[in-house]
Amino acid sequence: MVEYALYLESGPRKRKTMVHVLDLLGCIARGATTEEALEATPGEIRRFQGFLKRYGEMVEPDKNFSTVVAAHVMEGNWLANGDPTPGFAPDFQPLTTEDLAIYLRRLSWMHADLTGIIQSISEDQLVVEPMDGSRSIFHILSHVAESHANYLRMTVGKVEGLKEALLAITPDVQLIQAALSSIWNLSIEHMETLSDIERTQAVAHGQTIWTARRGVRRMLEHQWEHLQEIRERLGLK
Repeated sequence: MVEYALYLESGPRKRKTMVHVLDLLGCIARGATTEEALEATPGEIRRFQGFLKRYGEMVEPDKNFSTVVAAHVMEGNWLANGDPTPGFAPDFQPLTTEDLAIYLRRLSWMHADLTGIIQSISEDQLVVEPMDGSRSIFHILSHVAESHANYLRMTVGKVEGLKEALLAITPDVQLIQAALSSIWNLSIEHMETLSDIERTQAVAHGQTIWTARRGVRRMLEHQWEHLQEIRERLGLK
């Protein structure tokens, strides 16, 4: 039976919690408490496995598995939001070319799913502000774009054309799709050509030690998180 190691982050009172399934890089679960996040994790693992299977990865979503908590970060800034300051031990392992290729394929599949959703909605659906006070799909997409650009800069440094692509994020279905594709293409272009040094080095950004593996983890997790948010907003399975 496969056992998935879980990496948790929450405040010391174990309230708002995010679970990272680093053996299925990109898969996360969230909860208002640590207990709720752990309860949600098996379902999120199966959902992520279903996504991978749909695109051809050799996974079995119906097969039994177990989980074990490998680490629980409860100190640092911005806890339960995806990237605690200390990071997780696997973040500091060298990123092999083989793993990078797998992770970039997963990013491309997420981008394809996101593009498909954007193509299927109207401009009214894009900009409408929900009655519950949550943000519009346009603002979710803007956030995805800005965060992805930040993870890319943290990983590879300055990227020509990235600022212009971000400025093109506007509340128009066709224009936002084109802008997101530009950001995606720049990301792939730079990530695919990482040197051996860039794939293994650790760089300090303030209190955070950043690595290529950490960067691609956040790209995957963040895009997956908000792809699911948009799906749920639209009532998609």
